[in-house]
Amino acid sequence: MHDFLAEYLPILIFLGIAVGLASAIVIASFIIARQRPDPEKLSPYECGFEPFDDSRKQFDVRFYLVAILFIIFDLEVAFLFPWAVSLGEIGVFGFWSMMLFLGILTVGFIYEWKKGALEWE
Repeated sequence: MHDFLAEYLPILIFLGIAVGLASAIVIASFIIARQRPDPEKLSPYECGFEPFDDSRKQFDVRFYLVAILFIIFDLEVAFLFPWAVSLGEIGVFGFWSMMLFLGILTVGFIYEWKKGALEWE
């Protein structure tokens, strides 16, 4: 058991140094730097000009939809690389499992297409 725990000692030392260094830098910035915020520093920033509307205004859901669709199809590529590399080892079962996964993904893509989620006005 002692040998097993000794293998994690470098990781614990690394984490300790990282936490200690980060804490020291944050504390040093409060001690050394001037802490005099003025109204300009405390004002909300929005593309270099004053905000002209309430921040609790409803936001168009299409931006979120595009982001979610990107994540879904980006993850497809993330699953395809390891599958393609290990295709020779996983055999026919692995091949048809990925075909099922791609089929479900294609059905979802067709559904999004038919609903108009991919069209921007």
